[in-house]
Amino acid sequence: MGDVAPYLGPEEADAAVRRAVARYIRRRRQMAPDFVRRNFRLRGTLELHRRAVGRDLLRAPANLALAGPNLALEAAARLAERGGYEGAAAGLRQRRKVFVTDVAREIEWRLFTELLELPYAQPGRRSERDALAGEIARDPAVGALLDRLSSAAAEPGFRAWAEQAAGRYGEARLAVAELAASLVSAGIGAAAFRQWTPGALSLGPVAAQALAQQAAIAGFPLGAAAGGLWYGLFPAKASTVAVAGLTGALVLLPAMLTAFAGVAADPVQARLGIHDRRLSRLLDALEGRLLGEAGPGFNPREPWVARILDLADLLNLARRATG
Repeated sequence: MGDVAPYLGPEEADAAVRRAVARYIRRRRQMAPDFVRRNFRLRGTLELHRRAVGRDLLRAPANLALAGPNLALEAAARLAERGGYEGAAAGLRQRRKVFVTDVAREIEWRLFTELLELPYAQPGRRSERDALAGEIARDPAVGALLDRLSSAAAEPGFRAWAEQAAGRYGEARLAVAELAASLVSAGIGAAAFRQWTPGALSLGPVAAQALAQQAAIAGFPLGAAAGGLWYGLFPAKASTVAVAGLTGALVLLPAMLTAFAGVAADPVQARLGIHDRRLSRLLDALEGRLLGEAGPGFNPREPWVARILDLADLLNLARRATG
């Protein structure tokens, strides 16, 4: 940028771009609350999730099943980066498998075209709006020389970074819905069975055992009262088929419903300000990227918390199986 013009030196050019980036990010922050209101309040998220009817019913549970392995690959990639093995980190991230849902694709489109207002293309549609270039053009120092300046958003690595950040935003948004489902499962286990059930894998066997116990008491030849005493001393055992069937139903049904999880989770996150704070962190990371400053990037914590609860669910199931 230093040789843009004889009268515009490196420091002046850099200062002009920094001013443009600051104005651009400040405007995005002003627009974020309205973006959340339009897209994640009840009416907006209902309109958004019309796209979930169709292949998303298969993509969403497939992504849920792949969430654990994908997060393990991401953790390994971060360790490789810290060790200075950038190539290995890139290779690990390329192994991540995600089925892009129609809802996620629409959220990504709206992030780029409505909030970030950067050039973006998807199959069948394209937006040329470039608010960042517009901010650069507004600066008196470089407005007349815009044709010789390249927007930071046009740099080769920026598009991949921005798309990855948008994907992580979507993952974090759905992880909150998964966390809510885990809390519901834990609440049912605590209230109905007085046991720790952080997920469907834990709740299924407990519920199957409770149903088998109640059925045995009701069918006891000497009556339910005597059955309660007998099976209080010698608890009935749920069959393997019953345990597998109920657990499978508790796992598969919510997994299919994850395609529509945002309908309930988005308005709650919007009301609590979670979407606003997450977008603020995204804009912080975007500003650092545009200015070429090293920073933590955009790495929401919600998917990690959801996977920790998944691990707790598996460990709880293993403990019951070996106990």
